[in-house]
Amino acid sequence: MTSVCFYFQVHQPFRLRKDYDFFRIGTDSHYEDDEANAGILNKVADKCYRPMNQLLLEEIHRWKGKFRVAFSISGVCLEQMERWTPDVIESFQRLVDTGCVEILSETYYHSLASLFSPDEFIEQIALHRAKVLELFHYDPVVFRNTELIFQDRIATVIEELGYRGMIAEGADRILAWRSPNYLYQPAPCRRMALLLKNYRLSDDIAFRFSNRGWESWPLRSETFASWVHQVAGNGEVINLFMDYETFGEHQWVDTGIFDFMRALPGDVLAHPDFSFATPREVIERYQPIGKLSFPDPVSWADVDRDLTAWLGNSIQDSSAERIYRLEGLVKSLGDPELLHTWRKLQTSDHFYYMCTKWFADGDVHKYFSPYESPYDAHVIYNNVVSDFEETLLRIWNARDKEIDPGSRRSPLLDMAFVD
Repeated sequence: MTSVCFYFQVHQPFRLRKDYDFFRIGTDSHYEDDEANAGILNKVADKCYRPMNQLLLEEIHRWKGKFRVAFSISGVCLEQMERWTPDVIESFQRLVDTGCVEILSETYYHSLASLFSPDEFIEQIALHRAKVLELFHYDPVVFRNTELIFQDRIATVIEELGYRGMIAEGADRILAWRSPNYLYQPAPCRRMALLLKNYRLSDDIAFRFSNRGWESWPLRSETFASWVHQVAGNGEVINLFMDYETFGEHQWVDTGIFDFMRALPGDVLAHPDFSFATPREVIERYQPIGKLSFPDPVSWADVDRDLTAWLGNSIQDSSAERIYRLEGLVKSLGDPELLHTWRKLQTSDHFYYMCTKWFADGDVHKYFSPYESPYDAHVIYNNVVSDFEETLLRIWNARDKEIDPGSRRSPLLDMAFVD
C-alpha cells in the first residue's frame, strides 16, 4: 500500500506600513498596515480559504474518512483570522473535527529563529503549540519549520522537544540516488522520522498547473493520479507539500484547480493499492529505510532550495542581524507588547521582500512583495526597527533610574549593529 500525504501551509504576515518614512521615527509607533492586512486576508479568504475548506470538508465526507490532509497555520495568520475572518477559523475547526485533518506545529511567528537563537526558536514553538491547542484542541506531534528550513542541528532540537516527525524538502543534493517516496530519519536522531516533499509532483500542482506552455497543460486529475500510481512498488509515501493559497489565489478558479482537487481523491483511490494519510499516520504506518544528513540548511524556496530567499545579500543580513541582536534587551524589559512587536518583526517575509535575485526567482519574490523594490522593503523595515529601538531605549532609561547603577548594562551594546 502506498500513501499519498497532502500537507498545506497557511500563512499571512503582518505587513508593514509602506508610508513609514524616516520622519516617523520617534513619533509614530504604529508599524503595521491594518487596512492592507485586513484586505489581503479577506481577499485570500474569499478566493481560497472559504471555498477550499468547504471542498475538502465535502470530499472528506464523500470518501468517509479515506481522504485525509494536514495543515500548518502560522500563529500570525491565526491571529489575523481571529481579528478579521473568524468564520475561517471555524471552517478549519470543522475540518479538524472530522478526525481526518492533522495540524502540524511550527514557529508562531513564521520566523528564522532556528538560525539565530535556539532559545527563541523553542519559545516560539511553544507559543504556536499553545495556540493550536486553544483553537483546535489538537496537540501536534509533527513539526515543520518556517519554509521547510531543515538542518541536522535543527532536527536535534525538535527531537529533544518530543516531536515524532518533521517534514523537509526532498532536495536532490541531499537525496542523490535515493527516492523521496520513503520515510527517513535525520542522521543525528534516534526516534524522530523525516518526511520529504516530492517536489516534482508537488510543483505540478503548485506552480505548473496553469502554465499553458507546459507540455502537460491542461492537467487533468486522472492524468496526475496516473503519475502517482506509477510509484506503486517503488515507494511507500508520496508527500505533496504546498502553500494552501495555491488553490484560488496562486492558481485562479478559472484554471480549473478546484475541479481538479474535487476529482483527485476518487482518481487516486481508484487504484486499490493507494490511500491517503496524514504525516502522523505515515510515521505510524512505515519505518524509516535509512538516515539522511543535512549538514547545511535546506528549504523549499526558489531554485536553490537554500536560505538565499531570506538571507545572503547585505540588506537582508544586516536587517536580520539587527532585529535578533535585540533579544536580550527586549526580554529583559519583560513587556509582553514589546516582545510581541519584536517577534512580529522576525517574520521571514520581511527578509523575503529584500531578496535581490533575478530571473524566475526574482519574479516570484516580486509577486509576493508589497514593495516596489527590495530596497524599499529594506528602508521601510529599518525605519520601523529604528523607532522600535528608540522605544526600547526610552523604556530602559526610565527603568534604569530605579536599579543599582553598578548592575547597568548599556542597551547600546545590543544596538551596536546600528549604522
